[in-house]
Amino acid sequence: MKYLLLASLLCVLLPRCWAACYVPNGLKVLGYCQDSVDKTWHPEGSKWRNSACNDCTCDACCNAYTTPVRFPEDCMKEFDHVTCEYKVFKKNDRSQPCLVSASVGK
Repeated sequence: MKYLLLASLLCVLLPRCWAACYVPNGLKVLGYCQDSVDKTWHPEGSKWRNSACNDCTCDACCNAYTTPVRFPEDCMKEFDHVTCEYKVFKKNDRSQPCLVSASVGK
């Protein structure tokens, strides 16, 4: 049981390190920067999540989620734009979650 818990924890934490990041191309003016997706303004040094599910600062935006790639064949994945995460559940019963054994950054 300890090994299953450890494996699950690694599957959740490690992919966060591999998430895709990019340098935003929004404007910077007098200590503020503009989110290139939502066109909202943010003070330098702040952090925010935009509508594309990216966690951003004025210097970089990174995916706020990972994508499940290995799960049972009788399961499916679906992206939840409200929580910015994939839900993996049984194809014939959405109330039954499935175990994900591997995920990757976007």
